[in-house]
Amino acid sequence: MKILIIATLALCCVSMIWSCQSEGQLEFARYYSSGMAIYQDKCQNCHGNKGEGLLALIPPLTDSSYLKNNKAALACMVKYGTNKTLTVAGRAFDDKMKGVDMAPVEIAEVLTYITNSFGNKMGTITSDQVSKYLADCK
Repeated sequence: MKILIIATLALCCVSMIWSCQSEGQLEFARYYSSGMAIYQDKCQNCHGNKGEGLLALIPPLTDSSYLKNNKAALACMVKYGTNKTLTVAGRAFDDKMKGVDMAPVEIAEVLTYITNSFGNKMGTITSDQVSKYLADCK
């Protein structure tokens, strides 16, 4: 009986905390958690589980300044890939990246995860932003 009462109280506390979050915080949490699953499925094999990249072949995702300065281009890179030489954290990477055919919301989710993991803190990247970035590609 005590366990049932404690479990009920704990559930009530969690519910109260969850309900106190703003819509923006909830949106971020949804994008981030979905983005983590996409990253693990489609990106982690090359970029590493900690975003460290792969030696001189694949750039790390830990350079916040690169991510901030190229925020619009990131969506295009994910969707269409890139053949360009990228300079990340002072190192040049000229290996090609294949694009991944994902919907704008999936790209927004994975970019929200990447830009808020590995030491990065850039907030939510929405599917509307990604759609705009994709329209400006090429």
